[in-house]
Amino acid sequence: MIPTPQFPPVGLAAEWGIHKTKKSFPTVYEPAEDTFLLLDTLQAERDSIRADKPLICVEVGCGSGVVSAFVAAMLGPSACYLCTDKHHLAAECTLETATLNRISLCPVLTDLVSAFLPRLESAVDLIIFNPPYVVTSSKEVGGSVETAWAGGKDGREVILRFLDKLPSLLAKGGRCYLVVLAQNNPGEFPWVVMKEKRY
Repeated sequence: MIPTPQFPPVGLAAEWGIHKTKKSFPTVYEPAEDTFLLLDTLQAERDSIRADKPLICVEVGCGSGVVSAFVAAMLGPSACYLCTDKHHLAAECTLETATLNRISLCPVLTDLVSAFLPRLESAVDLIIFNPPYVVTSSKEVGGSVETAWAGGKDGREVILRFLDKLPSLLAKGGRCYLVVLAQNNPGEFPWVVMKEKRY
């Protein structure tokens, strides 16, 4: 079993000064139940993911970098681990998480996966996204602290933007792990379109 990676103080722990360290990130999303559910899923699928021998792995909206660090511990140094976020503090936190766990992660400041297209078109073997999925008003999407959870109408405004780009990025036979709620109405997502395009 792969342990949860170490990470610097984030969220309320950083804000309250619970951990006395040089670097803390009070505005970065703190790993929570959804994060650990995602880690459990990746752990359960570890053997089949390893069998795919992914070379390029992307975590969208990396926040603390815990998920990417977990995947890097699971797959080892033979893959490239790209981590996107639109907030520079999340990128800094991800680098600190990489340092704490003695792994190599490459954070990229970008909106979703925009920086990778067209360069990595059909080249990404593993994509992981724990998106903002909570049902909120559209005005809250893309704010500062709210960005980590505010999903807009049906909680899927960001999810649908991501799914629109997914077929362009994912390699043939690649995998995508996406956290959603029942309130996001995943049955209405464009899964049929993706199946027709080989996913």
